[in-house]
Amino acid sequence: MNLWGITGRNNSGKTRLIDRLVTEFASRGLVVSTVKQVHHAFDVDRSGTDSIRHRQAGASEVFLSSRKRWALMHENRSEGEAALGDLLAKLSPVDLVLIEGFEREDHPKIEAHRGETGQPLTAHDNNTIKAIASDSGAQVSGRPTFDLNDTAAIADFIQRDLNL
Repeated sequence: MNLWGITGRNNSGKTRLIDRLVTEFASRGLVVSTVKQVHHAFDVDRSGTDSIRHRQAGASEVFLSSRKRWALMHENRSEGEAALGDLLAKLSPVDLVLIEGFEREDHPKIEAHRGETGQPLTAHDNNTIKAIASDSGAQVSGRPTFDLNDTAAIADFIQRDLNL
């Protein structure tokens, strides 16, 4: 499975870059999935639904299925956060998986950086970051820098690196 990560500090443009990259790669005929790590509690369900009641009753997993989509919700009651490899094993085969978060994992990454945040780059201490995408020209020696908004150039770089 071809993996590429987008990393960066809060408000660095990671999610918008991934949105644009998904659109770009899909327009090139590639099938793309995404994995996003979040550091807060979340729920994809709505209060009062049967699936919420099933989970509250103690179900470990709840599968929802319709003609348009299916979703599997798994409760991490005492297991803690799932490892990236375990999550990837649940995905259907695709051409490319874009990953937001999981900064410490070993897949290649681009660091998104917005100058207005005033935050330093993390790439200096992370060799898995292969390039920088910045709106301020921020650089790390030996790694290419792209304009944060030049989606096509960033996609070209990823596509060449993964031989897609």
